[in-house]
Amino acid sequence: MADLLSIAKKVVGWADDHEAVEVVAVHERDTEIRVYGGEIEQFTASESQGVGVRVLRDNRQGFAYAGSLDEDVLAETLAEARDNAAFGTPDEFLGLAEPDGVAVPALGLFDERVDTMATDAKIALAIDLEAKTLGGDPRISGIESADYVDSISESAIVSTAGIESTSRESGSYVTVTALAEEDGDTQIGFGFSVGRDPNALDVGKAASDAADRATRLLGATQPESERLTIVFDPFVTAQFLGILGGTMDGDAVFKGYSLFADRMNDDVASPLFTLIDDPTNTDAFTAGETDGEGLASRRNVLVEKGRLNSFVHNAYTGRRMDTSSTGSAVRSYSSVPRVGTRALFLEPGTQSQNELIAGIDNGVLIQGVSGIHSGVNPVSGDFSTGAEGLRIRNGALGEPLREITIASTLQRMLGDIQAVGSDVDWLPMSAAGVSLVIADVTMSGS
Repeated sequence: MADLLSIAKKVVGWADDHEAVEVVAVHERDTEIRVYGGEIEQFTASESQGVGVRVLRDNRQGFAYAGSLDEDVLAETLAEARDNAAFGTPDEFLGLAEPDGVAVPALGLFDERVDTMATDAKIALAIDLEAKTLGGDPRISGIESADYVDSISESAIVSTAGIESTSRESGSYVTVTALAEEDGDTQIGFGFSVGRDPNALDVGKAASDAADRATRLLGATQPESERLTIVFDPFVTAQFLGILGGTMDGDAVFKGYSLFADRMNDDVASPLFTLIDDPTNTDAFTAGETDGEGLASRRNVLVEKGRLNSFVHNAYTGRRMDTSSTGSAVRSYSSVPRVGTRALFLEPGTQSQNELIAGIDNGVLIQGVSGIHSGVNPVSGDFSTGAEGLRIRNGALGEPLREITIASTLQRMLGDIQAVGSDVDWLPMSAAGVSLVIADVTMSGS
């Protein structure tokens, strides 16, 4: 960490008097283990490091990066960024992030056990996951994949604008995809467990979730079309929130690519709907103490009790829209800062998924969706995606359903939210899941 900081400071120290320079230096290590039949099928242990340099001069921006931290490469990267700046398009809103007085939170996002756990112990976790999944139900006919994954990331960001920050984070997860078979019908289900300490990963839960998801869809049929209440499973809700997050970043709003443009302070959802982006929440797999420009992470309430409260911004979009950064810059060392949500979740309700289902006479539990990103228009809000799940009849789960399409608009779905579950589930992605009940959605089948 100290080396990364000194490297970034060294490059910034080479800046000329008439230019602004920002440097990000990164060192990452990743482990990926896949097993099959109780043996290692794939093992990857990778290590990467690199530097990204951004130069601004005369309202023009240049950027360059390299996958090395050698001093001669650093000098070449700075020179290339300078050359690129000479050909940049002038933009009066270009500029580096400046310190804004928000204190960097101490989140403790690094767990040394990711680094110190023996490789054999990591392999054993994946083998145990496969075995528990196979033994969970006699209808489980095979395992498509059983994986253990962990990562360690260290970075430093320094700029001539006064930014100087470091971060060190780790994470791990196990995931399994199971195949279930009965009477010639085959279905797939997945399970996972996420944690910073690999010793705390719940292999049993991941295995049972995968077996349950696969077996409960056996014998699924295509229903007739109708309008009914749907319940999003937490994993589906997380994908749904990811779509919404993309409509709430300052770049999309400014360019008119968002259905929420010009809707600030309007009621855009049910009063039960409070959407928060909080990378300071240590439960989030994507939590971070600073954003991609070195500003302190912070909690941003985007929609509060149905009312649109805020968009997310980096320094550029904040400046362009006459506001300020929300600590929402996202980047790698090989890219300039973009803007995006970092750890989305819904303020939870008080009922479990089973309790929510008990209050529904006619509906569908949507367990999985397909084509959700291509099936949503972020400008018009039109929503249509393939889905599968379980019928809800008189407050209980019924027969499995497949080859269905659920359709509505984002505006209508947000307004028709009937309940938010208490079952917040953090996944290995930038949004958390929770059960979500939405009324009056069209289910198209046969």
